[in-house]
Amino acid sequence: MSYRKDHLYQHDPLKEQLNLNVNENIYDFQLPTAPEDLNAQFRDILNKGVHGFCFSIYEDGQKPGDIITKAQVIHRMQILKLHCKWVRSFSCIEGNEFVPIVAKELGMKTLVGAWLSDDLTKNEEEIESLIKLANEGLVDIAAVGNEVLYRKDLSEDALIAYIERVRKAIPDDIPVGYVDAYYEFSIKPRITAVCDVILSNCYPYWEGCPLEYSLGHMNSMYHQAMAAGQGKKVIITETGWPWHGETLHGSIPTPKNAMKYFIDSHTWAEHNNIETFYFSSFDESWKIGAEGEVGPHWGVWDKHEKLKGTR
Repeated sequence: MSYRKDHLYQHDPLKEQLNLNVNENIYDFQLPTAPEDLNAQFRDILNKGVHGFCFSIYEDGQKPGDIITKAQVIHRMQILKLHCKWVRSFSCIEGNEFVPIVAKELGMKTLVGAWLSDDLTKNEEEIESLIKLANEGLVDIAAVGNEVLYRKDLSEDALIAYIERVRKAIPDDIPVGYVDAYYEFSIKPRITAVCDVILSNCYPYWEGCPLEYSLGHMNSMYHQAMAAGQGKKVIITETGWPWHGETLHGSIPTPKNAMKYFIDSHTWAEHNNIETFYFSSFDESWKIGAEGEVGPHWGVWDKHEKLKGTR
């Protein structure tokens, strides 16, 4: 089980910037621009609270496949509960099942994911656990798979079978969807059709987009997913900007850029009533091999649970 980007999203952001729809109420409010105010604006948003965070479960020295305890989940969830209403999990086994359990104990909403891959035995464990959690009232939105088609781990038919299986086995009032890069919903209409909700990952960084164009580019991503969904609700299940690491074309990871992206993306989402899960909550050291130099540096908190951007 691995949470990773195998290769860059295959789009040309510099070309796409020419087609951005900048009339979608992106810039009709004042975005923060003064660098000296970034720390204060960053902390103010966190203190007021965002919609949701992706939950980073692995502490330093841990990796996918390790068994996580409920106590460890409680420790990090108690930090997050002060700053968001929703939490997103990526798996339902090996201790990840404690994420929705603890979240509900703390009064939070949950987007719960079953991690699917080419390991069919693990997939069975994930699907059965997701169904169990949903039937116990611990799931507000069910996500059947994350970037499975992007990684080419399963066929469309296999993924659709899993989605339909979960839908039939859980209460009707729980929306069921699938998480992938925003453009997959345009090129995979059968998947889009079987989803109750479109769960879209939008990363200007991974498309080499310069920070100054990133908000407009994410707006374009969101509306592409909206068009594919044909009226279905679209939730941004991942977006973020790394704090350190290698430059990717025009995307430059720095603390200033990470804070600016966090501020701008939150302000845009709140202004347009778009539900967004920020990636990520805490730094995870194991990602150095999976995602390169930027991998361990996506968290709003560092690996020691210290909030970044503070003086």
